[in-house]
Amino acid sequence: MDTIPAVLRAAAAAHGSHPAYVEDGRTLGYDDLLTHVRDVARGYLAHGVEPGDRIVIWAPNSIDWAVAALAVTYAGAILVPANSRYTAREVADLVDRTAARVVVVADGFLGRTQVADLRAASDLASVRLVQDIARLDELVEAGETVPEETAEARADAVRPDDVADILFTSGTTGRPKGAMSAHRQTLGVARAWGEHGGVGAEDRYLAINPFFHSFGYKVGIITGLATGATLYPLATFDLDRTMALIETERITVLPGAPTIYQSLLTAPGREHRDLSSLRVAVTGAAVVPVVLIERMRAAAPAGLGIDTVVTAFGMTEAVVVTMARAGDPAELVATTCGRAIQGMETRIGEHGELLVRGEYVMLGYLDDPEATAAAIDADGWLHTGDVGELDADGNLRITDRLKDMYICGGFNVYPAEVEQVLSRMDGIADVAVVGVPDERMGEVGRAYVVPAPGAAAPTPEAVVAYAREHLANFKVPREVRTIDALPRNLGGKVLKNELRAPARSTEKKD
Repeated sequence: MDTIPAVLRAAAAAHGSHPAYVEDGRTLGYDDLLTHVRDVARGYLAHGVEPGDRIVIWAPNSIDWAVAALAVTYAGAILVPANSRYTAREVADLVDRTAARVVVVADGFLGRTQVADLRAASDLASVRLVQDIARLDELVEAGETVPEETAEARADAVRPDDVADILFTSGTTGRPKGAMSAHRQTLGVARAWGEHGGVGAEDRYLAINPFFHSFGYKVGIITGLATGATLYPLATFDLDRTMALIETERITVLPGAPTIYQSLLTAPGREHRDLSSLRVAVTGAAVVPVVLIERMRAAAPAGLGIDTVVTAFGMTEAVVVTMARAGDPAELVATTCGRAIQGMETRIGEHGELLVRGEYVMLGYLDDPEATAAAIDADGWLHTGDVGELDADGNLRITDRLKDMYICGGFNVYPAEVEQVLSRMDGIADVAVVGVPDERMGEVGRAYVVPAPGAAAPTPEAVVAYAREHLANFKVPREVRTIDALPRNLGGKVLKNELRAPARSTEKKD
């Protein structure tokens, strides 16, 4: 059972009508989930989807997202999730680079016109169908021309080493790279995460982490299949709704970025909510204060009373590498990312860089053998770009980043991508972006802008507006500073450590 279709069938057989998903009064059992997935897969086949074709999903969390995604692999195709906050230009780039046959979108999400914007951004030469996720019944109707036996044969033909998904992550060059994973890898990390987190069929799992991210898709949707847990998808994080769901649905598992738990702990009216059902929390993606772990474990009303709180380390190229374990002391959980999971190895290489190797390291980057060779050496070690330390027990502590990536609200932001966009703005001669601490988001972007000679310096508001037009919201710098020149070393490299300092004497006072 090392393919996603096989695990879906096994889950339906083992759990029957036990709820797989609950959302806004709609409940879908594991048996009905299989039926819905098969029917949508038949719809893909009716539109000419062949084994190995790519299908992009650009939508927020929902039951329909899970159905549409699982149907991709059931049809023998490859899933390409797109960030729901991306602009149409960013999604069009993914569609064109993957030569996607189908694009599933949430038209109207956040008040936007996704379908029209996407068609305006690209001619979508490879695309045969742009499907609104709110009308999956249209796919089901189209699939009625395809016999069930044909869909089952397509699912039977999927092999463990076939590519299951391509998750894009921006590299230091600013160009997104597609990390390819096989079915056995996507399933393996989901099973490992579920095992170390102690997740089972009796659990009710609040899926706040976005499904387009590995934290939501692989250790959310796929972990659900592997364990029989019930998932409650949330399209957007709303604090009051989150507390209401925990209380009324007796949520037991709540993974998320540290900001989720900080928001819960400081939420107005929390003392009037019964959040005692929470028993498992897994966090990561940012430095976690020791006091936060202590408060998450502390009994109400001071804390959340969560019995098992663990941290983890992973990346798109290797979704789960290390995890803390239940019973680890709060300081270890807060200051380390735990130990390597089964099937993975860690070591510290040159310049203190963390290297990882094992079963869950990606197959490689899509259509980019040079980037793949640069990331994975001849001995199979993935060079993470993070500087770390390993203690005597193998617990990993991330101490710095070789790359300049920062984490805003749980999402990775690569300054080179933002810099490339801002450098195209009229009036800007040079630009550098760094991550700076933020109490709510963990880190936010600060852009240092050098005006073009003889040009009026663009206002901070204009720079932010330009960024919003071209980039997802979490990538948009929250602060813009005008500067005479960027600090550089003799080799021309920008000295970003200087830019991260609280203040600079060379900044212009506007």
